[in-house]
Amino acid sequence: MNKFLIIQTASIGDVILATPVIEKLHHHFPEAKIDFLLKKGNESLFESHPFIHQVMIWDKSSDKYKNFWGLINYIRDKKYDCVINVQRFASSGLMTVYSGAKLKIGFNKNPFSFLFNKRVKHTIRKGNRHETERNLDLVRIIADDTAFPVKLYPSQHDYAKMSQYKTVKYICISPASLWFTKQYPKEKWIEFINEIDKELRIYFLGSKNDYEICEEIIKISRHINSLNLSGKLSFLESAALMKDAKMNYMNDSAPMHLASAVNAHVTAIFCSTVPSFGFGPLSDDSVVVETNEKPDCKPCGLHGLKKCPEKHFRCALTINTSDLLERL
Repeated sequence: MNKFLIIQTASIGDVILATPVIEKLHHHFPEAKIDFLLKKGNESLFESHPFIHQVMIWDKSSDKYKNFWGLINYIRDKKYDCVINVQRFASSGLMTVYSGAKLKIGFNKNPFSFLFNKRVKHTIRKGNRHETERNLDLVRIIADDTAFPVKLYPSQHDYAKMSQYKTVKYICISPASLWFTKQYPKEKWIEFINEIDKELRIYFLGSKNDYEICEEIIKISRHINSLNLSGKLSFLESAALMKDAKMNYMNDSAPMHLASAVNAHVTAIFCSTVPSFGFGPLSDDSVVVETNEKPDCKPCGLHGLKKCPEKHFRCALTINTSDLLERL
């Protein structure tokens, strides 16, 4: 097989967790062209990726369905040997079915998987395997059982641009999350930061939407050696900065996967969620910090929620600051 298309149009983290599939395909088919379809906004993840031939972008922000059918026609014209659908949504299932590929592979949870050549069981339960392992099951039929890591490739330009921040010892903190019950509370971040050596530089990372919460944490805390870089760095620049940090602190969110993709030091704070569902950090030096209590309501779901169902948020508020400090 010479032409592959991987489809994953979900979130940043989901795209990063699909990168082992890229690594494995390239290992077994080094001369093949590997294309990747993702949603607009995530394309910069693969700007300098050595194994991606073409990145296709689905713009969902305007003319979503017009762009959808246009993509299907474009995919059919490419005449792929194999389409690997890492997503479980109906839209990606239709893209796979209408691709015209000789081999169509996807998870059995996709509504259109009954039209695939190969359906792979996808099971999420506590104690189950990591999501990357489940994703690699998709290519077992054409490869083998060998594991491959999550991996991104910041460019030399990314590393050079970040070198200005690396002249001192530093840590990175990504305090925000899209979901309330995944986000370590602001007051807890401040409590932690106030215990950090003032000589240690802190870089705050996130999107432009996270800038205000980072500013507020910096303002209220007494740590004078802090810099807010939220919204100022690309994904790969952030990864390049994380790679050499003394430690990276974040929630169960995209920055955790970004740090794992460059094998950076990781301390991931899990509030309402649990790593045993298979979405934990993968760096060689990675630790998950959770409450030492065992609330009956944790986890309250596979993903985050907009508010604590029990209205006490004890899964976050009872996490010990000392557990975070130990990682320094």
